[in-house]
Amino acid sequence: MAGVTAPTLRLTRLMLQDFRSYATLDQAIAGRIVVVAGPNGVGKTNLLEAISLLGPGRGLRAAKGAELGRREGEESLGWAVAGHFEGPEGAVVIGTGAEAGQDRRSFRLDGGPVRNQAEIARHSATLWLTPQMDRLFQEAASGRRRFLDRLVWALEPTHARDVAAHDAAMTQRNRLLAEGRRDAGWLAALEDTMARHAVAAVAARRSLASRLNGVLEAGVAGAFPAARLDLLCPIAAALDAQPALAVEDALRYGLATDRPRDAAAGGARQGAHRTDLRMVLLPKDIPAELCSTGEQKALLVAVVLAQAALVRARRGFAPLLLLDEVAAHLDPGRREALFAALAELPAQCFLTGTELQPFAPLHGLAEAFTARPGGLIQATDFPVPNAA
Repeated sequence: MAGVTAPTLRLTRLMLQDFRSYATLDQAIAGRIVVVAGPNGVGKTNLLEAISLLGPGRGLRAAKGAELGRREGEESLGWAVAGHFEGPEGAVVIGTGAEAGQDRRSFRLDGGPVRNQAEIARHSATLWLTPQMDRLFQEAASGRRRFLDRLVWALEPTHARDVAAHDAAMTQRNRLLAEGRRDAGWLAALEDTMARHAVAAVAARRSLASRLNGVLEAGVAGAFPAARLDLLCPIAAALDAQPALAVEDALRYGLATDRPRDAAAGGARQGAHRTDLRMVLLPKDIPAELCSTGEQKALLVAVVLAQAALVRARRGFAPLLLLDEVAAHLDPGRREALFAALAELPAQCFLTGTELQPFAPLHGLAEAFTARPGGLIQATDFPVPNAA
């Protein structure tokens, strides 16, 4: 499309070794919009998952490392994923993988080791929507919190470090309390770590929600509804009224006071892990959990498009967008609005579906592949809009 700015973050080559259903794959990618079509079960979502793992977090399925290796009989193999990127700092190769049976995966950056995932997040950012996320509004708060954190990571790469540090300290504290080891100095040090990183993490979530609301309340891409994000979080509420240092002090005191209660309950009553997220459909002023499936899908699309615009404005590049079967619950009007928004957004986008026909409005704009078990072939029959 004329006048569209080229993306400044682009995946140009994807390589897989013994990952999920792929024994091996080495695929060059030229398109700014990439469509992968094929029947269910041939590995389309596996491809998107592989791309999602080239950034911080546990990927779009939140799977453990030991679950990602291709299986031979009863045995799961070690696996590796690598991507060649053109980014704002030039060309870079990001790799990740795990040994057979190992949950913990390692990262490589241009062939060398990395100290933490924040180094990877500095070079890449990825957002995604999957059919499983349609249940986001009915399930536990942890899923909504992970969704929120992925949005924050794309904007603030150091957020991953704060969440990981908080959770690691909380795990150690829970273990000490469960074992009856009441070493006051050790517990106080862990609670200090929890408090500092909890306030930093929640402050980042709060800032992200505020920025997104500024975009969402005006409506996104025309056909998508105006929306609002509300944080349900005692720490966020405290930050509305007090300086961050005062909130940290109060949290340290609360954690110390709660030790007997937390020991009995088996977990911390206070911390960054208590954040929940509510989405509100503004035209009807109702929470997302009361909306139709189509309205929920439209809300999620609106949030992702708004976030992509924010990342581009803040970091100078738009994140990769992974949209798995995203058109399934969108009516034709919203589907065309989504494709029009993707055509204008300077971001590389990957979309999947069972057939190419719904993607006809992207004719001339998208690179298309047909998925087959264990591989991809270039599609030569991309449909023309309004073709019979």
